[in-house]
Amino acid sequence: MLQVSQLFIYPVKSLGGISVPSAEATSRGFKHDRRLMLVNEHGHFMTQREFVKMALLKTAIETHGIRVSNQNGDSVLIPFDIDKQPLHQFAVWDDTCMGQYIDNKIDEWFTQTLDIKCRLVYMPDDSEREVDQRYAKPGMITSFADAYPFLLIGQASLDDLNKRMALPLPMDRFRPNIVFTGGDAYGEDLMNEIKIAGITFYGAKLCARCVLTTIDQQTAAKAKEPLKTLASYRMKNNKIMFGQNLVHENTGTISVGDELKVLSTHTEERFIIEPKPVKTA
Repeated sequence: MLQVSQLFIYPVKSLGGISVPSAEATSRGFKHDRRLMLVNEHGHFMTQREFVKMALLKTAIETHGIRVSNQNGDSVLIPFDIDKQPLHQFAVWDDTCMGQYIDNKIDEWFTQTLDIKCRLVYMPDDSEREVDQRYAKPGMITSFADAYPFLLIGQASLDDLNKRMALPLPMDRFRPNIVFTGGDAYGEDLMNEIKIAGITFYGAKLCARCVLTTIDQQTAAKAKEPLKTLASYRMKNNKIMFGQNLVHENTGTISVGDELKVLSTHTEERFIIEPKPVKTA
């Protein structure tokens, strides 16, 4: 049996995530997941790819809002009850997203903490960002996530990767939303339609991995792994793949321990480890 083993929510794009026992799947992803985003002076999204200090900012869900804390113990509370403000356009990769600024004092806290001028943006309910129509049905939306509302990774896949490296890495390097146990390594590659707690998900596209996976989420230190090892056996179309992006049709609540049922698979070719040629004298 395939079983949900971990669930993660990332309230502010590219800041620390939160491990939760259950999560509500809304129309655009888990509730609170990446509805907030930091942008630079030009309205372009900010991530750990360029600003590694973002990894050191931890988030927590409290009664009245999202609390963000830095290593010095300072924190700021971002309220759930956000006053409606005019919508502005913001860039996330090739997408133009609509969102609103929140509060100048909150902006000042992030600017001082990260030592770069930035502002915090919120995606209200009336702002809908449609998922790439090449991989989803019309009307499917997402938050400020890179491209899709959910990322699924099997624990067996991480275990297999860790066997190939000198030092094992934790799951937080890959920032999934749903982790499951059981099945074969990279079994998520072939999942086409799955169901968890009555919610139907579809495998949209394998997840191409970037340098963010090389950043230690506790120290912000950068290294070559896991991309160096993944590149040796997980390359497809010149991109390194690890995990499956999901889209979904209905809503509900998922909990750790729920069964993941595979209703159908697709024809995505499994990755095969090619043996290295043996050198002869």
